[in-house]
Formats: sequence, C-alpha cells, structure tokens
Amino acid sequence: MPTLIVLVGPTGVGKTAVSLQIAQHLNTPIINVDSRQLYREIPIGTAAPTAIEQYMVKHYFVGTQSINDYYSAAKFEAEALLVAQTYFEGGEKILLASGGSMLYIDALCKGIDDIPTINAETRELLRQKLIHQGLAELTRELKLLDPEYYELVDKKNPRRIVHALEICYMTGCTFSSFRKRTKKERPFNILKIGLNRDREEMYARINQRVLEMVRNGLFDEALAVYSHRNKNALNTVGYKESFLYLDGLITREEAIRQIQSHTREYMRKQLTWFKRDKDIRWFHPDNIQEILKYIDKNS
Repeated sequence: MPTLIVLVGPTGVGKTAVSLQIAQHLNTPIINVDSRQLYREIPIGTAAPTAIEQYMVKHYFVGTQSINDYYSAAKFEAEALLVAQTYFEGGEKILLASGGSMLYIDALCKGIDDIPTINAETRELLRQKLIHQGLAELTRELKLLDPEYYELVDKKNPRRIVHALEICYMTGCTFSSFRKRTKKERPFNILKIGLNRDREEMYARINQRVLEMVRNGLFDEALAVYSHRNKNALNTVGYKESFLYLDGLITREEAIRQIQSHTREYMRKQLTWFKRDKDIRWFHPDNIQEILKYIDKNS
C-alpha cells in the first residue's frame, strides 16, 4: 500500500524548508495543507512558498483560489484525495503533504463529516447579519437554534458561528446533527511527522518572521485587498491587524506588535491540537537526517 507522509507543525517552525528537503529526497511533489496559502492575492502574509520554492518542488494548493472564491475543508478533502489517488495510480508509492491548518489536516487524514454545501443566498444572508448585528447577536441565536454546538464552539470565532447558523437556516436541522465524527478509511498508509522547537526559540522566530513580512510589503498587500476585508479568507492573523492600522485605529508599531502576539497565540493553539494526536512522531527541524531515516524506515 502506498504511503502519505504528513508533515505538521506550528506556524514559524520551519515546515517549508524541511518539506523541500523531504520532497527532494523522496522525489515527490507536495500537497500543501494550509487554508490561507490557497489564496493567490495574499502570499506575503500567509508565508506561501515562493516561486523559486515551487520551481524546486511541485506544490498543489498554493495560490489556486481567489479570496472571492468559496472554499472549505470538505472541498479540500475531495480535491486533495483526488490528487493522491491520481498520483498513486500512476505507480508512485510515496507522497508528501505538509502544512499547519488543523482542520484541513484532519480532513485529509481522517475525513470530515458530510455537511451540506451552503448556497449563495444563505451565505450572503449570514454575512450581512454578521456585519449589521455583530458576532454577539449571532452567538445568542446559535444558542437558541443549536444549544449542543453552542457549548462546544469557539465563541470568538465568527467563521464557526456563522457556518453553524448557515446549516441551521438552510436545512432546518441543527449543525450538531451533521457532526458524526466518523473516521474514514484511506487507501494509503499515513505517516505523521511533527516539527517543534523550544518555546522561546519559536517566539523569536515568529517575531522575526513578522518583521520580514512587513519589510516584504505586508501592509501594501493588505491595502491591495482592503476592499475585500469582510471576506472569510482575510479573517486571519496579519490582515485583521493590518486593516486596523490602515483604518488609523492603531499605529504601525502596534499593528506589528499585535500580529506578533496573535501569531504566537495561534502557534500555541496549533501545538495543543497536534499534541492530542498520538500518531505524530516529533522532531526538531534541524534534525533532517533523523527525519529522513525515520521516513525511509517506515514507508
């Protein structure tokens, strides 16, 4: 049976560099598992693989969508599995996936629930309600319509609140009723590798990376997509703070500080999620030879 290597780790840990070395060692392309690097308009703030890196190794799911497109973990699951199926049917035995988007990684490895696709009318209705009524009001509505999911959901995450209400509105059923959490079988073995560093080292790397993004034009990139600021693709660290700066609500220095702080917070959230997965074998990113030996032995 063929093997899918899944390289995971928090933002800023150095996944791109390690993934390139693994891909070149195995002579395999990379399935990119990042829910924001999909969008072609925002490569700086998402630290997407550069043109040179994509020339070195073929990447799937980098810059393939517009911020105006609707995309979901369910769609990624279907499309990524098709890539893997086609690749393995061609006679190849090993393929690499790499990224840090927790839900997308689960979608690829375990599958996600078959939740109905939201139609454009319902999506626009909830988008307008979020703009005009605010997250607090939608959260109260979710408590009435789906109290079970209300107890579980991150109440500071508008995307999760809105999506649950979209399902309630469109189907007349609770979002909870679609959440079966059944792991799907895959026609390939999965070997998970995690990258991590000392916490202080991670903080320093994140702080430096944000400064590099700013030097590379993060605020100019945010300005270019400013008119689309309400799109879900831009509801993410780096752009929310940049928009506050562009609105004149915070200084440039404060925007940078907030991006660094919120990125460190997201890094901790990723690690908490990944640490629950006992199938992940952890390495320091500098130990590339150990990583390659582990792959060669187990794939």
